[in-house]
Amino acid sequence: MITVSVVVALIAALGNAAASVLQRHAATADLPGLTGSHRLGRLGFVRRPAWRWGAGLLIVSGLAQALALATGPLAVVQPVMTTELLFTLVLAAALFRRPPGARTWAAFLGMALGLTVFLLLASPTGGVDTVEPHKWLVSAVPTAAVSIVLIMVGMRLRSSARAAVLGSATAIGFSFTAALIKDSLGSVSGGVGVLFATWQIYTAAAVGLSSFLMLQATLRAGSLAASQPALTLGDSLLSVILGVLLFEERIELGWRVLPEAAALGLIACASVHLSSSPVVSGKDGQRW
Repeated sequence: MITVSVVVALIAALGNAAASVLQRHAATADLPGLTGSHRLGRLGFVRRPAWRWGAGLLIVSGLAQALALATGPLAVVQPVMTTELLFTLVLAAALFRRPPGARTWAAFLGMALGLTVFLLLASPTGGVDTVEPHKWLVSAVPTAAVSIVLIMVGMRLRSSARAAVLGSATAIGFSFTAALIKDSLGSVSGGVGVLFATWQIYTAAAVGLSSFLMLQATLRAGSLAASQPALTLGDSLLSVILGVLLFEERIELGWRVLPEAAALGLIACASVHLSSSPVVSGKDGQRW
């Protein structure tokens, strides 16, 4: 089942990347009949097929992620979702005809290698389908407190520092949303009606929406290169922790801790370089 969840998570990451690239293309392409500020004022890009295809892909990728969470460990699915950045690079390079340079390809390979090595070493396995209510309380209270502190601190900072701190708070929200979705899907065996009778699904919707709004604030605060490492690693690391604490998943530690940390460091460095690439960020600049 883990193989299935990995494949479906990759499909979800690909869908997210394709949606991002298509909607970026729709927002920057010319729309017949609308010009200048009139075009932007009326959000004319929403009428473009590329934007609508992107919106549709977001729905499909969301369903694929839910299926991946239902069939595999949280500690596997969320780290695999970080491949969205890799897919964005490939798709954006093809659509915008901006071939990446050597540094960008090196970062691409570094991130792929780091993720592969981390998953192979950690080898997340096992786990339960649903979480006991008291575990949510024990984990949610301190995590919510940390999120509030990060937001308060982040709002006092500027530019890249603010983006990095707010990105960490956003990552916490996304990882908790995934955990809540996984927990709610664990009740599907009792019927689809049971799913909508659980508090987790509605809490996931609320936390997910709040995290999406926080993401917008994060992206406005500074460059993607500043926020993406916090988003990528924060979501992955907390998901691994939540998988262990909430769903009783098992990961290999011992002598593997140092190489696992090295793999995460490689992911972080590669994430910085990929996020800085004009191909991924969508900003004009030199070819990397």
